[in-house]
Amino acid sequence: MSPDGPLDRPLVAVVMAGGTGTRLYPASRADRPKQFLSLGGEGSLLARTVERVGFADEVYVSTAVEHAERVREAVPRAGVLVEPEASDTGPALVYATHRVREQVGDCVVLCVPSDHVVSGAFETTARTAARAAVETEGLVTFGVEPTRHATGYGYIEPAAGGVDAPGGGNGGDGYAEDGNTGDGYAEVAQFREKPDAETAREFVGRGFYWNAGLFAWTPDALLREARESPLAPLVAALAAGDPERGFAEVEPVSIDYAVMERTDDAYVVPADFEWDDLGSWDAIERVVETDDAENAVLGDAVTVDVADSVVASDGDTHVSAVGVEGLVVAAYDDRVLVVPKDEAQRVREVVAALREQGLF
Repeated sequence: MSPDGPLDRPLVAVVMAGGTGTRLYPASRADRPKQFLSLGGEGSLLARTVERVGFADEVYVSTAVEHAERVREAVPRAGVLVEPEASDTGPALVYATHRVREQVGDCVVLCVPSDHVVSGAFETTARTAARAAVETEGLVTFGVEPTRHATGYGYIEPAAGGVDAPGGGNGGDGYAEDGNTGDGYAEVAQFREKPDAETAREFVGRGFYWNAGLFAWTPDALLREARESPLAPLVAALAAGDPERGFAEVEPVSIDYAVMERTDDAYVVPADFEWDDLGSWDAIERVVETDDAENAVLGDAVTVDVADSVVASDGDTHVSAVGVEGLVVAAYDDRVLVVPKDEAQRVREVVAALREQGLF
């Protein structure tokens, strides 16, 4: 298959929109998941994602039943796949891939989270990943080149030798001994868990990629690998036409842990675009313009003698901050959050406490 030629089958984008984004509380709540927020851009994160994958032959959004109608209103051009119950990305993607195969047939599935911020040549990388999925009959992940020693992301270690540009390396005539194919992708040596700061520095120095949670595969490839994973009962139940039973028989588990970290047929394509997952409030300063004191401000707010902070509101609530540094102050609806910026990941602890009280 030519690196620049068309695929020999449809390309189907599946946008994953079943989560909540709890670390962006109080902007994100159970009835207003992160993917429906704009967070400094034009349109919601979900709408921007569906537009980004508009080059695909078909676009579906996989979501929970409680969000399905809102998805239909937000992105009417996309089909909607309703997950039988809320679960992690493992069951959700196996179910979505199975449904896509039922509706479209033989294809390549491009799996894209709905709540990431991407700029640059996304389509170019996506098409390279799709071709890799066909050529290898394996599971393809996107590797983002790190811009800092992040401890909040998993990492991907490529096979020795890394990845050549398409047409480089061994000229695309098969695999080199170092695992580099010469077609813009390489074998994955292993996936690495979220590291501590010292290990993250080592990973970046060794040329590892961030694991962005973006994938491409054929339905046959994913379902084949899932049969040898904790998701095997779900695959069997889907084949029997009983998805509800399948979801009841498997535990919530990420696609990374259940399948990607176990397979011997994983490949990585370097991402030719800028990427951020907006996973927590401290990420806002990376995607919106900051002032001279390095403050990122969203909504209606005034800062006086404030530095290195994130101040956000829903536009209906005014926020004033005076004489503080390194804080997140977020006010949405009837909720206010204040947390040190370098502890922004701990917002999940607040959400856990609120859930126990029935207040999330």
